[in-house]
Parts: sequence; structure tokens; C-alpha cells
Amino acid sequence: MKTFLTPLTPEEEKECLERMMNGDEAAKEELILRNMRLVAHVAKRYANSGEDHEDLLSIGTIGLLKAVSTFKRDYGSRFATYAIRCIDNEMLMHFRSRKKSRGEVSLFDPIGTDKEGNQIHLFDILENEDVDVTEHLELQDQMEKIRAHMKEVLSPREYTIVAKRYGLFGEKELTQREIAQDTGISRSYVSRIEKRALEKLRKLLSE
Repeated sequence: MKTFLTPLTPEEEKECLERMMNGDEAAKEELILRNMRLVAHVAKRYANSGEDHEDLLSIGTIGLLKAVSTFKRDYGSRFATYAIRCIDNEMLMHFRSRKKSRGEVSLFDPIGTDKEGNQIHLFDILENEDVDVTEHLELQDQMEKIRAHMKEVLSPREYTIVAKRYGLFGEKELTQREIAQDTGISRSYVSRIEKRALEKLRKLLSE
């Protein structure tokens, strides 16, 4: 059983990125080593694929290295968040190229676009930077539950507001004030509905 270094805290990650951007190779190596736990977590998702575990780790590591090479701080997310996408994408590309993909639902499958036309994913909505990013990987098997039951769990109004608020399912992303104007209700009421809807989705994940 391999052991991995503990993940960087947000503060450590920021400091490490600043050093790396200034050409510090030691910082780059630290960023890679301290995020190898992410590779292991994503590889676990594909444990039943028939692929050797060490090969999965090697494939995931390629994704991590790509993340280190391409990440920019103006992406608006933590490096760990971006790295998971790159690792997961590398895994999926591998299985697609070998025609082994079994139709897994990825946490990072696109579910809509933001107001600038960029794709957004379930992970973007559920992300909470106060929580260790690796913990979200434990929820991967529950993400399809949101897709399948969101309309069942939420009322029509809740569904509409969440879709508009986060730009889901083809809706344009709107602020609470814009939604209030669009629906003819107060902004504070939109806020209450949104909070109630998100709580229902969290409850769905915990069942």
C-alpha cells in the first residue's frame, strides 16, 4: 500500500504556486508530490476497469503533470481542483482510446455553460474550498443521483432557480437579482429558495 504526502492547504498551495511561477523547481516538485493523493483517489474510480493499479497511477500522473504545466492562477479555482479535472480527463482519454470505457459518469462531465460560454461541471457547483478537495472524490458515485433525481427532489420553482442561478442545462447564469426580476419575486425570496434547494440536494447526496 503506497502512502502519499498530505495535501497542501490553500495557503501552502498559493505560496507553492508563487514560488513555481518564479522558476523554483523545488516548488514544482513539491506541488506534484503533495497532489499524488489526488491521482490515487481518481484511480480508485477505475479500479474495476481491468487495468493494473500501477498503470492507472501512471496514467493519472501524466494528467497531474499536464495540470502543473498548464495551470494559471487566473482560472479562478484552486490548483487541486484543476488537477483533478486533468487527471480524470487523462483516465477517460486512455479508456476511450482503448475502447474500454464502460460509460462511467464522471464528476467532471459538462452539464452546462457559464455566462461567458465556458463549460461547467457538477464539481464546480458542489466545490467548497474550505473542504479538502480530495473528500469530494468520495462523492463521485453519488453524482449521477443528482442528475437522475434533481427534478424529483426539487419543486419546479426550485429547479428553475437553481438552473438559472448556476447556468445549468442550457440556462443562462443569472444573479439572484436578475432572477428576481425575471420571475417577479423579491431577491431575498430567491435567496431563500436557492438555499432550500441546495439543502435538498445535499440531503440527496447523504441518503
